Amino acid sequence: MTARDALLRLAEATGEAVAQALETVSQSPVERGGAAVLEGEEAPLGSVTMPAVAATVTYLNGLVGGTAFVMPAPIVRRLAAAMMGVEEEPGDSGELSDLQLSAVGEAMAQVMAQAAAALSAALQEDVATTEPEVGLWASVEDAGDAAQPTPHMTRTTLKMLGEQCTLLHRMPKAFVVRLTSVDNALADGGEARAQGAIPRAAIRSVPVRVWAELGRTRMPVGRAVDLASGAVVDLDRAPDDPVDLYVNGRRFATGRLLLVEDEWAVRVETVLPPEPAPDARS
Repeated sequence: MTARDALLRLAEATGEAVAQALETVSQSPVERGGAAVLEGEEAPLGSVTMPAVAATVTYLNGLVGGTAFVMPAPIVRRLAAAMMGVEEEPGDSGELSDLQLSAVGEAMAQVMAQAAAALSAALQEDVATTEPEVGLWASVEDAGDAAQPTPHMTRTTLKMLGEQCTLLHRMPKAFVVRLTSVDNALADGGEARAQGAIPRAAIRSVPVRVWAELGRTRMPVGRAVDLASGAVVDLDRAPDDPVDLYVNGRRFATGRLLLVEDEWAVRVETVLPPEPAPDARS
């Protein structure tokens, strides 16, 4: 297997792991796009819509290279709304809020962790990286090194919530040599099994936010700001009603509250069927 073939397999495997991580955090389908090894002076971010939010990591141990995941602003708004369990404001095209950036930054950190796990699985050795840096890119110039073409660079596209995301790898020469060696050592039947195992292993460690909801109510903002310590707020549930269990803003089960060693817990009684996927926006 050539170095180019090995890089292409890596791009496909890490793209698969990232797609599954995105489906977990967004509770929406993610369409796998194309994976490519960039040639010559081809612009890595040539097809990326700006402004965008990007998460970047650099490989450690003195190696030159890193990974970047770029998400255009429209997806950031939709994903943040999904994660916070609220409706996206129609026609919202203003600046991204700190709350939106914080919610999506958490999701992108999880995605970068899965990309690193998939890379480690492909190389069959641990790949240490810096902590993800999440920032807003108003233009390609804000991307710095991620926008510069380098040897052994791959790009994978994924379509999510009606927009295209981009995953970039800037691979050190040592990684390419290692990856080619691993691929050449795999038996013909073992390659497919190994490649399929990479995203499955990575997705199992994706952390998600889980919470229980006892009930809800509505009140005028004037009353809300006047609430004092000791005030009682009526909810829309009876004391013996089941509570709702949420994962990343999506209700997925109902259960009952109980005490376990003096701490609150929820016993899951009913797992709900998946909600219909929202219509893709193009």
